[in-house]
Amino acid sequence: MSWLWAIIVGFVLGLIAKAILPGKQHQPLWLTTLFGIIGSVLGNAVATWIGVADTRGIDWTRHLLQLAGAVLIVGLGEMGYKSIRGGKRQTT
Repeated sequence: MSWLWAIIVGFVLGLIAKAILPGKQHQPLWLTTLFGIIGSVLGNAVATWIGVADTRGIDWTRHLLQLAGAVLIVGLGEMGYKSIRGGKRQTT
């Protein structure tokens, strides 16, 4: 069940990160979800490192760190995706 939650949280965080980042991102939805999962794991690691991973009530700091990690990874991933794709234009 934890994998299902990781995918759901990664999907939501990836979409929020894409909405926060300026401009249009060209990466596919599955890659956005993967980047959201990686950003969430990164945010959890930072939250554990600074000692705010488990608090009483809602873990707002941990959630904000997860979102920040997702924004960072989605942004970096978009740059990598663009460089790998080489700015190829699709003709329709």
